[in-house]
Amino acid sequence: MRMFAGRVGVMFSLAALVLGAASDASAQYRQPSSAVIGEEYHIEASYGWWNAQPSLIVNSESLAILGTDVNLIDDLGIEKHQLGKFDLVLRPGKKHRFRFQRLPIDYEANNTVKRSFVFNGQNYNVGLPVRTTATFDTYRFGYEYDFLYFAKGFVGAMIDVKYTDVNVELNSPIGSEFTKAFAPIPTVGLIARGYPLPNLAITSELSVFRVPDNLAEKLNGDGSYTDFDVNATYNFNRFIGAQAGYRRVNIFYDVDLDSGTLKFTGLYFGGVIRY
Repeated sequence: MRMFAGRVGVMFSLAALVLGAASDASAQYRQPSSAVIGEEYHIEASYGWWNAQPSLIVNSESLAILGTDVNLIDDLGIEKHQLGKFDLVLRPGKKHRFRFQRLPIDYEANNTVKRSFVFNGQNYNVGLPVRTTATFDTYRFGYEYDFLYFAKGFVGAMIDVKYTDVNVELNSPIGSEFTKAFAPIPTVGLIARGYPLPNLAITSELSVFRVPDNLAEKLNGDGSYTDFDVNATYNFNRFIGAQAGYRRVNIFYDVDLDSGTLKFTGLYFGGVIRY
């Protein structure tokens, strides 16, 4: 809860920066949008390389045999590698943006079991060779409304549907076992952007979701999703820019007999094109 409060504090600090930069709001609002570079477009596409540090814990129960929390990194040797992400923004009006994102996440490892555990009803003992494949592909579909818009920034609200497809498979001499989980996750959030320089945009956004306790009991499942992103974009002109940022994604799910806690944290770099 303290970490969440800290992220909300960052969001509202940036919002205050935006509002402070527009303290003479009425005068600035009358300025043409060319006061900054990067806000005059109808289509924006970006691609980034995310150096995400993963933390991946999964649990799968089968045949009334309780599973063990399996750490895919410490127990099975999954290693960090660079991830690619694609974003698309359609902007029919100044304050309206439709957003799409695809984030394919996949890992592979060949290792021997370092700690005995139970996965999907099967015992995995120390020294057993295991080939692990894990995918956590994520799609995002959303709408953003910028309810405060100034010549040097804006503050907006977002509503998204995030879809994460979890697929973890363990192949070994004793057989092949896997766990799958997928569901559309609705999230709500805030976004704020300020322009300390006409060519430089600082953006921060936070989107969250948590299954209410009373609903979790009825659905026989639980889950939460937190996505925090802060980045800087330098726009060479209105059509092209370079971007660097930090992103943290936390996913928790507990559906039927499978559960998992997934975290991805790190810096990313990329490019932006607009039309």
